[in-house]
Amino acid sequence: MYTRILVVVDGSETSQHALKHAIALAKSLSAKVRIFHVVDMNWLPLAPELAIDTETIAKARRSMGEKVIEAARETASKAEFEAEAELKETESPTEHVAEVIAREASNWPADVVVSGTHGRRGVQRLLLGSVAEQLVRRSSVPVLLVPSP
Repeated sequence: MYTRILVVVDGSETSQHALKHAIALAKSLSAKVRIFHVVDMNWLPLAPELAIDTETIAKARRSMGEKVIEAARETASKAEFEAEAELKETESPTEHVAEVIAREASNWPADVVVSGTHGRRGVQRLLLGSVAEQLVRRSSVPVLLVPSP
């Protein structure tokens, strides 16, 4: 059914849980997995007006993204599973992380996207948003949401 699984990671315990779920699913289906992380740069273009060193912040965010990808690769390796990995950045001040994920799912092309969901509600959801919810709305392929353990 699924031969190409895109799994979204952000370094959280929830995304680690989703990654393990995606690997188990891929093993059972003999599917390929692409581990995917988006570095959110969307507020940085506003920072020069605020006298913030955007280059240092951008480098730090990229570095953190690379660490997230490396940790996910290690998880796959420990599970004795070979997965490819990709790191991308938001391209404009208004681009949402979910847009980048949905575009990657189409371009790769994935049969399904696996993502963790923190299950935020109320004020937490209002303040922090929900990438998973936006992804479900924007994706052209099925999205499998794995709840926080």
